[in-house]
Amino acid sequence: MKYVYHFSEGSAAMADLLGGKGANLAEMTRLGLPVPPGFTISTEACRDYLRDGHQPPPGLWDEVREHLEEMQQTLGRRLGSSDRPLLVSVRSGSRFSMPGMMDTVLNLGLNDETLDGLARETGDRRFALDSYRRFIQMFAKVVLHLDSEPFEEALAEARGRCRASCDADIDEETLAWTVNRFREISGDHGGQPFSADQEEQLRRAVLAVFDSWNNRRAVAYRRHHGIPDDLGTAVNIQAMVFGNRGRDSATGVAFSRSPATGERRLYGEYLANAQGEDIVSGARTPEPIEELAAQMPVIHRELAAAAGLLEHHNRDIQDIEFTVESGKLYILQTRSAKRTAAAAVKAAVDMTAEGMIDRNEALRRVPAGDLSQLLLPRFSDTAKRQALVEGRLIGRGLNASPGAATGPVVFDADAAAAAGANGSQPVVLVRRETSAEDVHGIIAAAAVLTSRGGITSHAAVVTRGLGKPAVVGCGVLHIEPKQRRMSVNGTRVREGDVISIDGFTGEVFAGAIETVQPNVAGDGDLSQLLTWADQTRTLGVRANADTPDDARQALALGAEGVGLCRTEHMFFLRERLPFVRTMLTAAREVSEMERAVEDARLDPPSGRAAGDARTVARRRLRSAEERLSTSPEAQRFRDALDRLAVFQRQDFAEILRAMDGRPVTIRLLDAPLHEFLPPYEELLQEVAVLRATGGDPESLVEKEHMLETAKALHEANPMLGHRGCRLGLTYPDIYEMQVRAIVEAACQLSREGLNPHPEIMIPMVMDAAELHALKARLQRLTEEIECRGGQSMSIKFGTMIELPRAALVAGQLAPEVDFFSFGSNDLTQMTFGFSRDDAEEKFLRFYMSHRLLPANPFDTLDETGVGRLIRIAVEEGRAANAGLQLGLCGEHGGDPSGVRFCHQAGLDYVSCSPLRVPIARLAAAQAALGDGKRDDV
Repeated sequence: MKYVYHFSEGSAAMADLLGGKGANLAEMTRLGLPVPPGFTISTEACRDYLRDGHQPPPGLWDEVREHLEEMQQTLGRRLGSSDRPLLVSVRSGSRFSMPGMMDTVLNLGLNDETLDGLARETGDRRFALDSYRRFIQMFAKVVLHLDSEPFEEALAEARGRCRASCDADIDEETLAWTVNRFREISGDHGGQPFSADQEEQLRRAVLAVFDSWNNRRAVAYRRHHGIPDDLGTAVNIQAMVFGNRGRDSATGVAFSRSPATGERRLYGEYLANAQGEDIVSGARTPEPIEELAAQMPVIHRELAAAAGLLEHHNRDIQDIEFTVESGKLYILQTRSAKRTAAAAVKAAVDMTAEGMIDRNEALRRVPAGDLSQLLLPRFSDTAKRQALVEGRLIGRGLNASPGAATGPVVFDADAAAAAGANGSQPVVLVRRETSAEDVHGIIAAAAVLTSRGGITSHAAVVTRGLGKPAVVGCGVLHIEPKQRRMSVNGTRVREGDVISIDGFTGEVFAGAIETVQPNVAGDGDLSQLLTWADQTRTLGVRANADTPDDARQALALGAEGVGLCRTEHMFFLRERLPFVRTMLTAAREVSEMERAVEDARLDPPSGRAAGDARTVARRRLRSAEERLSTSPEAQRFRDALDRLAVFQRQDFAEILRAMDGRPVTIRLLDAPLHEFLPPYEELLQEVAVLRATGGDPESLVEKEHMLETAKALHEANPMLGHRGCRLGLTYPDIYEMQVRAIVEAACQLSREGLNPHPEIMIPMVMDAAELHALKARLQRLTEEIECRGGQSMSIKFGTMIELPRAALVAGQLAPEVDFFSFGSNDLTQMTFGFSRDDAEEKFLRFYMSHRLLPANPFDTLDETGVGRLIRIAVEEGRAANAGLQLGLCGEHGGDPSGVRFCHQAGLDYVSCSPLRVPIARLAAAQAALGDGKRDDV
């Protein structure tokens, strides 16, 4: 098997084998760009190495030596030569871009002899020493797995010895001391002297890069971005070029368009007399790329031309690493740039207008889930102005990644990760600069703030990819991580203190600032992209909306109706809760009286009974009816219902008004009744205190009534208890009140000349008998109200499929209704046997970290189990009722993978929270552009 390929042997089409970096190096070589020569060890070699117990595959080193020899002959240099030494870089490169997650070793090939040879050849011993100290430090960290702190401390001591303001200013004598000190540290901490054999250096570096595929940060990054674990990484071995050879040398990162905004201009930064890790690490704050035009105009023109060529060739924004050695430009890497959602949208729309891509490619180009970044909160202008007036602005840095965030400060990644795992308030991670080891903390944090680094530093690149706000290079920060504090322009901030950062402007404030949601509808590029999406998709997109404000927001974001209006949320409002509780305390007695009336009606005396027996039966019925009509409890119950009906009628009218002409699916009360009462233990304590202290008698009676009701309604497992349609059957007045309010609201709007389309959804159904009994009664009530008003509303009735049994008997349910709506949240709980709150708190993280589950099933629809139930219900429901409308209204309706499943399963629409409507619109278009197949076609 062949494991090693010269750059001239590969192409962009070989990314699976050569990794993204290796394939792009090969493609740039084919394009004739100035790429230093080299070769790539394939991902296949890495996979074999990891599979075979970390043993290199047979023949690998023979191939490496063969390709190394050819490179040496081409360059007229040799690894280990004291005359013209060859130095190489050893870099990772997986199929998918994982910036900074795996390891790199630069300047490999230096020892004492080659150091002297490099110094003689270049006539610059300081440059040779600087390259040597960089190699030792990087090799010790990557290969020997030593802590970087002792090296940083030695480097700080070196700067102090010669009074240098930065590493680039350390003089030759002090660099010689630094090299010796670095070797001592490597020996002291590594337990072995630093290796001087270059072939051994190369072998160990290659294996270290293979091993870095499974380091903690790489695993965390793959898990977050959904990258498979079995791909492995390639290793690129490339001749070194040096950006640290003097003031006519430099290193930098350039983008063909802004990765923050998508603006069409060369964007990036560079450092003179430096190597690449100086920029990526954030150890020095670089200059903007515009300054390169002033300092090295020829190089700037060549770089701009290369960026334009690569963007046009690859038809995407390019992220380009370059080095200038002694006035000559070299291109070291290109890849599709990580970008913000705003940049992705603008670039996709602009590139379509430029003829570079078509509309379908523009729709595919923007990850639907990334649109959530455009819905990130911004600081309220009023609150921000007030913070400025109060003098709470404590610093400014570079606006590396957009968004606004407020939270308590933490100074290390572990603390941020712990806060995220505990579910506490999101934190702001503050570091001098971030490194790849901080990724798990960055993922958990709300935002990142650094005192060093630029817009292409590690912190900037990673936060942009994650869609988190970041401010970097805030040089006024004096951070003391060991003391868990920082000072900024005289303001001291300790761990746990709250700060606010504005990733749009780079500003940092003390204290919290109010945030507001952005005006997405006013974004012209996004509106254009979503218009294309609407013209492409076949799946409808509705919103879950419980209030008129929710409905108006959903409509502004492009929703085509309301797929779920949860009526129980309306009952929890403060002004309504007392009436709900009054209704509940009286409902039990009223229900008993209603059953007595029903029993009297159903148990008349037989035809042979004596006349006095019939008289007794009539008296019994009249007595039961009179008790029901005159009972104070019954009156309290009716009064509370009437007051709630007024509230409900107003609610429904406003939501239907906002959604005029569009469907509004209203779910009847689903929550267990005990949720509307104070906790039983709390009531028990209050009653005990009132009794013991001789408290207000009326209050005591009220609390005792409520305590009795709470005890009566208590359930061992309320999720599986007296809720949904079971409530509607046993307490019919509640559902009847809700349906009356819906129909009366619709009739009122119709009289006003509007076009309301309410749909009534019956929840928690498990059998056709339940559905038949409820629907028949409620539909009669609907028709009576319509008849009294002289109107015909043609209101649809449907059911929520949230129980596995309902999915399995869908063929029996379908003839009874006009629509099914899959409640994927509860269907997931019932299918897995998980209580969501308990599972996520107790064991779901363990299941995912140990690969017992591929993903959190409440975030990503379980297509194998839950999805199969949905497909069964779709197939059998449509077979029994050809006109059956099908939707999904759980949180999965706003997840791109869930949207794709719903498209493929043949559903008519998804419904999600208002802020996820744009995501669902784009995801539905992308699903339509996929294989284009639907199960129902």
